[in-house]
Amino acid sequence: MAKKIKILPSDTGYDLAAPRYDDKEDYLNSFEQGKVLTYLQDVAGKKVLDVGAGTGRLSVELSRRGALVTALDVSSEMLKVLAKKNKYIELAIGDAEYLPFGNEVFDYVIATFLIVHLRDPKQFFDEAYRVLKDGGRLIVTNINQAEAPEVETDAGPIKIESFYHRPEAVMKKLEELAYTIEKEDMVFEGDVWVNQILVAKK
Repeated sequence: MAKKIKILPSDTGYDLAAPRYDDKEDYLNSFEQGKVLTYLQDVAGKKVLDVGAGTGRLSVELSRRGALVTALDVSSEMLKVLAKKNKYIELAIGDAEYLPFGNEVFDYVIATFLIVHLRDPKQFFDEAYRVLKDGGRLIVTNINQAEAPEVETDAGPIKIESFYHRPEAVMKKLEELAYTIEKEDMVFEGDVWVNQILVAKK
């Protein structure tokens, strides 16, 4: 009988996944096809909060483009990997649903591969709205993941708790919180959607 794979919360799961996480970068990029960064062209001197930043897949590139980046993640081990890549990025361990920042601080809040780990993203959307400056933008992705995939770690395979969100439901939650949806970009593989990318203005 096959051993049942443990489903772990994000902090514990990503702490275990951190040493090998960068091996998945090409796979993660495939869900976006380069589209997220097209909405972050003019970021020099802008304050950007990357929520669920992981090992810095986007944070490092945005810092290279001159953005003043704060990378927040629930996993301290993921941020340790990021810290070795770029000394200019401010690191913060924290919960996406209770952002440890003041009001109206950031020009952009980005969250890729994050809301799939939130049972209800509304609290995060509300917090992002709070920390955004007037006219600031939230860029969020919603991957089509009905079941958590296996993640290889030094301790063996695990799964990290995840939740499926319908694209129309995500749009509705943002609009209920007074965001203006500026762009919805759907990424497809054949006839199946794999990722919803949204740009929402405060």
